[in-house]
Amino acid sequence: MSEQLPTPRKPTGTLRKGWTTGACAAGAALAAYRALVSGAFKDCVTIHLPRDVTPCFTLSRHDFGDGFARAGIIKDAGDDPDVTHGLEIIAEVRLSAAHSGVSFFAGEGVGTVTLAGLVLAPGEPAINPGPRKQICDALQSVNGTLPDVQVTISIPGGLEASHKTMNARLGIIGGLSVLGTTGVVVPYSCSSWIHSIQRGIDVARAQGFKHVLAATGRTSERAANSQLSLPEEALIDMGDFAGGLLKYVRCHPIQRLTVAGGFAKLTKLAQGCMDLHSSRSRVDFEKLAALLEQLGADQLTVEAARHANTAMQVLQLADSNAPRLAQLVARQAREVALATLAGGTDIEVWVYDRQGQRIAVAS
Repeated sequence: MSEQLPTPRKPTGTLRKGWTTGACAAGAALAAYRALVSGAFKDCVTIHLPRDVTPCFTLSRHDFGDGFARAGIIKDAGDDPDVTHGLEIIAEVRLSAAHSGVSFFAGEGVGTVTLAGLVLAPGEPAINPGPRKQICDALQSVNGTLPDVQVTISIPGGLEASHKTMNARLGIIGGLSVLGTTGVVVPYSCSSWIHSIQRGIDVARAQGFKHVLAATGRTSERAANSQLSLPEEALIDMGDFAGGLLKYVRCHPIQRLTVAGGFAKLTKLAQGCMDLHSSRSRVDFEKLAALLEQLGADQLTVEAARHANTAMQVLQLADSNAPRLAQLVARQAREVALATLAGGTDIEVWVYDRQGQRIAVAS
């Protein structure tokens, strides 16, 4: 259940933190419930989050209806590349039967869980346990007891924004997830992407899938699955987070895992990198040149490889040795993955060029 866009390069300097959809939902629910009890809204609302964080939110809307009050807060994700930044998080609170507690409902733009494997059961609104607790804590703060209310969370534009997330693959249909454990968005933490990788494995296991494809990007994913023909729920958008995938699969094994990616990213995995992003790991050109030398390349080519700018440039320099170089990289990447998995999963690595042509297989 990710709200993370494909990770762009992190800007320099101090970055501004933001607030999760869960925190905004809690603030909106508190404002609506207070108004339902008191008969009047205030312009802003303060909530108490874990770690003694107390954000104050300005309401973007507030109104009363037949038996309910409704409030909205515009989400500010700080400097994080979050697809929900700028969307309005709306909470409608309605009194319900005595002793019924707090019930949650998905309004416009909030998804519904349809597959087993997630922490929420199929049929539940995609409002995660963390935000549910934050909402309940906020409601209880009004008079010291948990009220009997129905809380409906809506995110106008959430359905369109959800197409930029991994929700559909997780079986979350109809909109976004309401997320956030601490309530605070740390820019470029990538935690939501890793969370989605892990939930993707959970869903695949719950569906009984024996084979999962994890790819570094859409080009390699499309190319690989054109051969494998796996269902959508068996596809994991691993991105740069090889470590996040492999370490989770080590504890939650699947029978067969295919890792597909471009030559450059899988070269990093072959060299032991668990984070394949360009800002967090680098290709070791000395090691890549040594592989060329091992394959019998002449010294001019080996020296050029040592001073290359990109891994793809080395592949081009390899010329007739390119297929064998890609094969060595695939084999070493698989060895690194096997060592991380520590058994329990049969793994294969497929290497692709920029045109989406498979150039090496290690299994």
